[in-house]
Amino acid sequence: MYMAKVVGNVVATRKDESLVGYKLMVVKKIDAKGEFIDSEEVAADYVGAGIGDYVLLCKGSAVRVNDQKHKVAIDMAIIGIIDTIDV
Repeated sequence: MYMAKVVGNVVATRKDESLVGYKLMVVKKIDAKGEFIDSEEVAADYVGAGIGDYVLLCKGSAVRVNDQKHKVAIDMAIIGIIDTIDV
């Protein structure tokens, strides 16, 4: 898993049918101090995150199956909203 900050959203009127209904967000990975450590990426939002939220990301095959057990065209997903980080 990774930590990130939601910095924007993506609107795609034409997309793979498996993405219909998913909110797409622009995220930027962070370290434990909240500093940006990577470039922006797009993630499907599974939990209702908003711009400015700090979130947990999951990447790869773990996020390619939705709750109905169908394969979806997703490589990265927001799976949690971070309340606090203690280091």
